[in-house]
Amino acid sequence: MGITLCFCLSSLTLFIIITEFFFEAHSATYWGDTEALKEFKNGLDPNSLSPGSCVSSWDFNFDPCDNLFGEKFTCGIRCDVVVSGSSRVTELALDQAGYAGSLGSASWNFPYLQNLDLSYNNFVGPVPDSLANLTRLQRLVLSSNSLSGPVPDSIGSLTILEELHLDNNNLRGTISSSLNGLKSLIRLEIQGNKLSGEFPDLSQLSNLCFLDASDNSISGKLPSNFPASLFELAMRNNQIEGNIPTNMLRLQVLDLSHNQLAGSVPAGLFTHPTLEQLNLSYNRFGSVQVPANSGLGSALIAVDLSNNQIQGLLPAFVGLMPRLSGLNLENNNFSGMIPTQYAIRAFFPGYGVSQFERVLLGGNYLFGPIPGPLMKVRDPGSVTVRLGGNCFYRCPMSFFFCEGGQQKSTMECRSIGPMIP
Repeated sequence: MGITLCFCLSSLTLFIIITEFFFEAHSATYWGDTEALKEFKNGLDPNSLSPGSCVSSWDFNFDPCDNLFGEKFTCGIRCDVVVSGSSRVTELALDQAGYAGSLGSASWNFPYLQNLDLSYNNFVGPVPDSLANLTRLQRLVLSSNSLSGPVPDSIGSLTILEELHLDNNNLRGTISSSLNGLKSLIRLEIQGNKLSGEFPDLSQLSNLCFLDASDNSISGKLPSNFPASLFELAMRNNQIEGNIPTNMLRLQVLDLSHNQLAGSVPAGLFTHPTLEQLNLSYNRFGSVQVPANSGLGSALIAVDLSNNQIQGLLPAFVGLMPRLSGLNLENNNFSGMIPTQYAIRAFFPGYGVSQFERVLLGGNYLFGPIPGPLMKVRDPGSVTVRLGGNCFYRCPMSFFFCEGGQQKSTMECRSIGPMIP
């Protein structure tokens, strides 16, 4: 009898716990979140709600959070938080169904929203100030729409935001230093817009690891300091000039190609302790500074200095960089002979040193004999070498690395300097 009573009490307790959990897990959506979802849907162009898309399945005759992944709310929202017995919307992530409309038509009254992803759709108009209402937002993704106007200063109030993706829109104007308010930001993508003016000092973003501002109209000099936390900085295809900051001690990837940088490529880039990929192609550099340690401590794996105006001999120290495997110095004004070390690295680099897998030297004014070790590289599949468009007296087309461009004429070669016979 006692055992039976205990079993019944235990079963009753378990039933109560399960029942409480069931009702808490399936509690009704907070009315304010439901209204905000309705407002968002009503603000969309009805012609953009294609059958089978996420938003077309939203039927507000049913409770949103209680019907997730059912027939009425198949996708697009997520509810993870229960407050005072009501479920709260924590994610609004739409499919790439071509939704159209203005983001300003919604009040964005989602106080528990953590992730907003509207990427790869057809939203137009400005980025609204009302997005600042999303005070718990950690990820904002508006990539690949048709948004216009400036990046609003109000975005800087999202202090716990970790990712901001505004890339590939039609945003214009300058980039405001108000972004320094994004104290938790790890990733910033604003590439593929029409942003202009000088890039602001964002050194207060002490957690920023990834910054891409490529394919804009950014001009002037770079700020003297970037966040020291940066792993990757890409600002290719702008109108940037001036000096390259060297305070980014954790940097692994630097791409400033297709700009207007001039002067000397700084030696500090070749002695940087973590930098692995360096792309400064399509600029106006005229020389390369030689590092004090001859590059022996360099972490660089790939270097692209092609399509500049660099003169003088090929930098011999590059052949001593232990990890370097890809080197592109094409279409400059280099003269002299190919350092033997380049050839050795392409054929037999030696223990503890990476092989040159790509050596692109075409379109310069190199002359003299082709180093013997390089002549032994017969298999184009083992290493990519390009020597076309130089001043070699003989570069037999039977060697794969002599293809891809006729050698320059004697008159053109002599115009670069008296050293060329």
